[in-house]
Amino acid sequence: MTDLNSVANRYIDLWNERSPRRRRELLAAHWADDARYIDPLMSGDGHEGVEAISGVQARFPDFRFRLLGGADGFGDHVRFSWGLGPDGADSPIKGTDFAVVKDGRIRSITGFLDQMPQGA
Repeated sequence: MTDLNSVANRYIDLWNERSPRRRRELLAAHWADDARYIDPLMSGDGHEGVEAISGVQARFPDFRFRLLGGADGFGDHVRFSWGLGPDGADSPIKGTDFAVVKDGRIRSITGFLDQMPQGA
């Protein structure tokens, strides 16, 4: 059985990791080699494609991701919501992501933006 909150927390940890070396380690430990990521702003295949998430860090250098509530799901499917914003303030950017997990490793993520300020 998949530990839903662990999957969501490992995912958020990856998005917040600033070190490229550590990000690659997290990908190797928790993501399938042929994992797929897609959201309205980007998509990537494999660890190299998924690591393109570092572009968000460059665009919002003072923001961090955090889970909003707990994860839920069934079988190999996990759903969780997140916020992106400065520490100690409400997140101006929010989204909900859906993961497919097999053997404890993320196989795919489909992300949706629930709230995004104009011009962000």
